Amino acid sequence: MPYPLDYGGVIDIFSSIKALNEAGVGIILHCFDYGRGPQPELNKYCREVYYYERQEGHKGFSFSLPYMVASRSNPELLNRLAEDDYPILLQGVHCTFLLQDERFTKRKMVLRLFNVESRYYRQLSKHERSLAKKAYYLNESRLLCSYEAKIAGRLPILALSDKDTRYYKEKFNASQVTTVPVFLPHQQIRSSEGAGSFCLYHGNLDVAENNKAVEWLLDKVFDEMKIPLVIAGKNPSSRMERLAHLRTHTCLVANPEERELDDLIAKAQINILPSFNETGVKLKLLNALYNGRHCVVNDAAVDGTPLAALCHIAETPAAMQRIVQQLFHLPFGEEEINLRKNVLNEHYNNAGNVKKLIAFLQ
Repeated sequence: MPYPLDYGGVIDIFSSIKALNEAGVGIILHCFDYGRGPQPELNKYCREVYYYERQEGHKGFSFSLPYMVASRSNPELLNRLAEDDYPILLQGVHCTFLLQDERFTKRKMVLRLFNVESRYYRQLSKHERSLAKKAYYLNESRLLCSYEAKIAGRLPILALSDKDTRYYKEKFNASQVTTVPVFLPHQQIRSSEGAGSFCLYHGNLDVAENNKAVEWLLDKVFDEMKIPLVIAGKNPSSRMERLAHLRTHTCLVANPEERELDDLIAKAQINILPSFNETGVKLKLLNALYNGRHCVVNDAAVDGTPLAALCHIAETPAAMQRIVQQLFHLPFGEEEINLRKNVLNEHYNNAGNVKKLIAFLQ
C-alpha cells in the first residue's frame, strides 16, 4: 500500500501516482493491505482504489515462484483487471503474478523496477544475524534470479538507475529496459545555509543492512570522536537502543513522526549515510540532499547515480572521521545549494519523468 509514507519503498509509488494524476491520467489503484485499512489520502489522486489481502506465511509459499510474487496472487485482483483493457503499470517485481495468467498475454503492461531483487536479497542475507532469515533471503534470491530472467523479455521495463538498466541488459538480456529515475515527494531544495549542531543517521532500523551501518558508525567512527550523533529510525531493536545510549554524545530517536524526522534532517550539520548494500536508489540520501546540509557517504551509497558530486565520500572509518571533523564547523552555503539545484532538477524532475512514464503506457 503506497500510503502512509513510513518507509522508502512506497515513496516512489505514491509520488508517481501524484505525478500521473497531475498530468491528467486517470488512475485505478490496486494495492495490498497489511492491516492498516483504507487510506482516504489515496482517493485524492485515484478514480478508484481497491484493496486486497496478501497470502502471507505458508499460504503464499511456492517451490517455483519467489515468495514476494506468489504471496500476491489474488483471484479477485486478476478477475477485476481482466474486466477492462486499460494499460497496467506493475509497481515492482512483487506485483507480476498476473504474467502467469494467459488472459493478460496481449495486455499493454509496463514493469517498474525498484531493485534488481535477486541481488538485493542476496545482499540482505549477508547482513542478517538470524540463520532462519538468512536462509530465507538466500532462497528468495535464488528463485528471483531465475524469475527475473524469465520475465525480462516479456514486457517493457523501467529501472530507477542506469546501473539496474545495464544489469538487466547484460545479465537477463532484456531489450526493452530504460531508466526513468525515482519520483520524489519534494521538488524544491529546502536546505538551510549556516551550521547545525549534530550529525544524523536516519533509516528503517528494521532492516539488517541499516543496523550494520549504525553499528559501524558507533563502533568505528564516533566511538572516540566526541561529535554528537543522532540516530533516527523505525522500529529499533533493544540492542540498538543500548548501543546508541552507551556513549554520552550519541542518542537514538525511535519511530519519529514525519515532521520530526524532517526537522532533524534540516537541523543536522551533517547527514551521514554510509550504505552496505550496493543495490537500489538510496531515497534517504535524496531526502537529505533536498532538505539537509552536508552529506557524508561511502561509494556504495552513490554507485550508479549522479549524486557523487553532491556528497563527501569516504570508505574507511579514519577517512570518514577526517571529513566529519572538517565539515562539522564549516557553514553550508549558497554554492552547495546551487549545485544541488542543477543536478537534482536535471535528474529527478517529476514533471519531466512522468512524461517518459506515460509514453510507455500509451
